[in-house]
Amino acid sequence: MLSNKTILITGATDGIGLQTALELAKLDANLIIHGKNPDKGKTVKEDLISKTKNSKIHYYNADLSSFDEIEHFSNQIVKDFTRLDVLINNAGIYEKKKIILENGLEKTFMVNYLSAFVLTLKLLSLIKKGEDSKIINVSSMVHASSIDFENLNGEKFYSGDSAYSLSKLCNILFTYQLAEVLEKDKIAVNALHPGVINTKLLRAGWGPFGSSTDEGAACILYLVKMKQFVSGYYFENDNQKRSSAISYDKLVMKRLWDYSKNLSQSYFDLF
Repeated sequence: MLSNKTILITGATDGIGLQTALELAKLDANLIIHGKNPDKGKTVKEDLISKTKNSKIHYYNADLSSFDEIEHFSNQIVKDFTRLDVLINNAGIYEKKKIILENGLEKTFMVNYLSAFVLTLKLLSLIKKGEDSKIINVSSMVHASSIDFENLNGEKFYSGDSAYSLSKLCNILFTYQLAEVLEKDKIAVNALHPGVINTKLLRAGWGPFGSSTDEGAACILYLVKMKQFVSGYYFENDNQKRSSAISYDKLVMKRLWDYSKNLSQSYFDLF
């Protein structure tokens, strides 16, 4: 049972996120779910309460492609809750065509990676007040094996596959760097591949195949319920796995951290 845990999961109105939210609600968690469609979010919240009889479910709306909405979202969470025990950065997209947002950033990079970077750092004050706190970043086995800092925004070339893979490598690099930063705070920071799951995202990028969302949710729940302190790892099938070689390069980690901080510094005062 997770009745004493406050858990936030992004991208919780569809796919793996929705199934994970259902399983967490069944375990009586004080659950914060996030989505970007208020009508759908309201319906999902009501449905979860009806199915699980857990009334401790809270919905927050935010478009993670917008720094302003991330700021409002995080500020509301800090205002409404006294602590956060688990943060699950699950939200993700796949875009076949390059989309440059109003803030000048490529959409896949912004939503899949940079939004998680900013949201996590904005919520650290609450996470540090949690009990056996955990940060879980959903990555993928198809994360990239290289990174070109001159093409993070699709300046040289763009494909849906390469942008998605790059964003998932960035999730892992961020995980390892943040785990080191928070080592003394005893906050567990890990990344995972949830499996090849038949979701809207998978169908958009690769086609209608894969396992059920139950399996993807089970991978996330494994890390949520893990009792021993394990931090700075990448998981597949509930086991620690080696991510791509470049993901362990500390110079690359630091460069991405500084790059990400500089991109968002004008919006937020991040540590």
